[in-house]
Amino acid sequence: MSTLFHHLNSRGHPDLDLLAPLRQWLDHFEIHNNRLAHLICHLIPCSCPFERDISLLGKTLHIPALCKLNPLYNEFITLRFRALSYLSDTCGEDITKYIC
Repeated sequence: MSTLFHHLNSRGHPDLDLLAPLRQWLDHFEIHNNRLAHLICHLIPCSCPFERDISLLGKTLHIPALCKLNPLYNEFITLRFRALSYLSDTCGEDITKYIC
């Protein structure tokens, strides 16, 4: 149960982090298969797909990248990086198609 307490709040008390078990699972997920590594690289984009510039009536509206609002963003990016490293270092594959 102590793994559910991720950070200390401003009063020094631990905050309840319900996503802590999922964070731990993603952080410890090992990649031993090149098909799985390719799937991860296809599913997790290298840059936020939501960032846009929209032109409307001669004015440009910028919509910022919202991916960092995802509470598991860092874990997914790290998992993608580990998949890329596996493909490159272990399998010796060219990963340039996955680099933005």
